[in-house]
Amino acid sequence: MNIIKLEDMLKQFFNEDIGDGDLSSELLFSPTEQGAFTFYAKEEGIFCGEQIIKTGFSIIDPTLKVTLLHNDGTPLKKGDEIAIIEGSFRSLLTGERVILNLIQRMSGIATNAFNATLLTEGTNAKICDTRKTMPGLRMLDKYAVRTGGAFNHRSGLYDCIMLKDNHISFAGSITNAVQIAKSKIGHTVKIEVEIETKEQLLESIEAGADIIMFDNRTPEEIREWLPLVPDHVITEASGGITLENLRGYAESGIQWISLGSLTHSVKALDISALVQTKGAY
Repeated sequence: MNIIKLEDMLKQFFNEDIGDGDLSSELLFSPTEQGAFTFYAKEEGIFCGEQIIKTGFSIIDPTLKVTLLHNDGTPLKKGDEIAIIEGSFRSLLTGERVILNLIQRMSGIATNAFNATLLTEGTNAKICDTRKTMPGLRMLDKYAVRTGGAFNHRSGLYDCIMLKDNHISFAGSITNAVQIAKSKIGHTVKIEVEIETKEQLLESIEAGADIIMFDNRTPEEIREWLPLVPDHVITEASGGITLENLRGYAESGIQWISLGSLTHSVKALDISALVQTKGAY
């Protein structure tokens, strides 16, 4: 994770929330009142967000003491303590919500990724994410996917050429789209083509695609078509895949399964802050 980028992101998030000041905390407590609270899990899941806790509270107040009790990727049980933060009441309360929002989302994504990878055990399939991330949070969303044991697809439009149906329609054909792309890129950039029919599959292979995505195809169709794909071409399944039907895709022989649901409809893991110490000292 890019810590410089993370610091800039967190400062923006804090500015959105704090504005010109935390009215509640500044009116209720003096700068000298100090205490502590604990972040703890209210349900089972995979923890993700240790750097958010450390960097976030450091930005709010460098004098705060943060004690992390778990590292990213740790399975949590209900009631497990995650971190203890000690220091100024004002600082604790001002930073609490933004940091909790982020680690709840990231832990939810990590948990999703972990559960998906469990369903591929015993097969050669690997789970990856998509670009269906929350705008502004892609770095964190994709880090959380890796924390859960899955992999990242392309990071954005800039690091892989992915020719979808609309690109192909505008270009006139898969062959035209691939040939134009190949004539203008260097050797380190892969070309992925999205296909829906056997004819498109054969054309993609002939055109020289590096990766072929079987889009909204059934496990049976994929199993039937895979023998047509040369060994050097990477295969991926996507579209309409859920935890309920994922195992069937994993057993089809596909190499990669991309799931937008890892990030686009994540349920945040329930994490809360519990006050440990009250009163000034």
